Amino acid sequence: MMRNTQSACNPAHDPAELGELEREILSIVWRMGTVTAEQAREELARPLKDSTVRTVLRRLEEKGYLKHSVENRAFVYRPAESRQRVAARAARRIVDWFCEGSVEALLVGMVDQKVLSRGELQRLAARIAEAQKETAPAAKEAKQ
Repeated sequence: MMRNTQSACNPAHDPAELGELEREILSIVWRMGTVTAEQAREELARPLKDSTVRTVLRRLEEKGYLKHSVENRAFVYRPAESRQRVAARAARRIVDWFCEGSVEALLVGMVDQKVLSRGELQRLAARIAEAQKETAPAAKEAKQ
């Protein structure tokens, strides 16, 4: 029997405040899709008590990163948000802190420091061009 439970999602939580173990377990859940505490514990690179892993999973759920359902009396955890969404929130925080709100300043800095490969730059340019095409009709309608 599978039962869904609701968690109090906290989309305002700052991903920068996640601890190393929380990030490690969250990465496992994103990679595997769904996990029990036992599966997460087995995937960790270091030995931990099952109760420690359950506590971290519960905290990640309280912070809004995970949801769980109950299957045969076991909690099965899954992501509440995609990796990209959480990364975007973390990047927004970096932009606000270090770039005075300018995404452009962050991207220029990444290009200048050669953080992005040529392929990544090309894919990013294609994504930007695609987004401009999508927003162009809406911008024309707004002017009329």
